[in-house]
Amino acid sequence: MCRSIKTLRPPVSPEVTEEDIHAAALQYVRKVSGFRAPAAHNRAVFDQAVAAVAAATGTLLAGLEIRGGGGRAHD
Repeated sequence: MCRSIKTLRPPVSPEVTEEDIHAAALQYVRKVSGFRAPAAHNRAVFDQAVAAVAAATGTLLAGLEIRGGGGRAHD
């Protein structure tokens, strides 16, 4: 599932931007919902899901400890 989402943690991707995180979240929500672009009546919940997944992704990356990587995965 979601094969087009790239790995965002170091050392695979040393510099992760907010745009990278948002793009990954958007791909995930698209895959799970089955909608590339939701209808107007689903737009708010779709956008909320993207924001929630992006926030969870940021939290995950900030908390990961990469062995041999000298610290946290994302600051």
